[in-house]
Amino acid sequence: MKQFLRALKPDPDLITLGAKIKSGLAAAAGMFMLGVAIKFLPQLHYPTVMLASMAASAVLLYAVPHSPMAQPWPLIGGHLVSALCGWLVAHVMVDQAAAAVAVGLAIFMMSWLRCLHPPGAATALIMVLNYGSFSEFGGQWVGYVVLLNALISLLSAVIVNKLVLGKRYPMTQPAAEIGAAQPPSPPISRRDIESALAQMDGLIDVSEDDLLTIYEMAGKHARDRHNGRA
Repeated sequence: MKQFLRALKPDPDLITLGAKIKSGLAAAAGMFMLGVAIKFLPQLHYPTVMLASMAASAVLLYAVPHSPMAQPWPLIGGHLVSALCGWLVAHVMVDQAAAAVAVGLAIFMMSWLRCLHPPGAATALIMVLNYGSFSEFGGQWVGYVVLLNALISLLSAVIVNKLVLGKRYPMTQPAAEIGAAQPPSPPISRRDIESALAQMDGLIDVSEDDLLTIYEMAGKHARDRHNGRA
């Protein structure tokens, strides 16, 4: 019970008030751009709607834009794959069973295709819960609406992250300098991790304990490899 209660304790707050305000403003701007685009784009043969799951995507795009789950392929692929899962499951199942299978299948497919995006599971659920309203439009309309929402959200994230947050999006991994001589450094402590996170001035979807564990495991693997045991 004590361990469970400790797990309820929030992590140390290393994010400045300014960064929190900027993230909120960025999300509001991104959702506003999505709403305006959806409203004024040509409606073609069927109505174009804004999906509620895009609000969940906004959390990733503007609060943790560096997260692997917030990058373009997870954003677009995650929503499309999940929508397809929900649409297909709704064809053959109903009620709670359909919702459960659709979400589970969506998570599996996103993981398999390396486009894991948590809001995608909400898109799968939307397809199931609103199948009665969407079914008359057909699968092509579903794909069009989901893709449109995802693409506009992506474009908005590129613009808003640059102008409001001053961050580069999408995030690109810098090339590592192979063979460069590095001076020895002392062991990294929790205080060092917290200092680095504070300098980032933004949320990161991994805890300090996880970072320290990864560092320790990587160091152990490097020692084992150096000694010929890995």
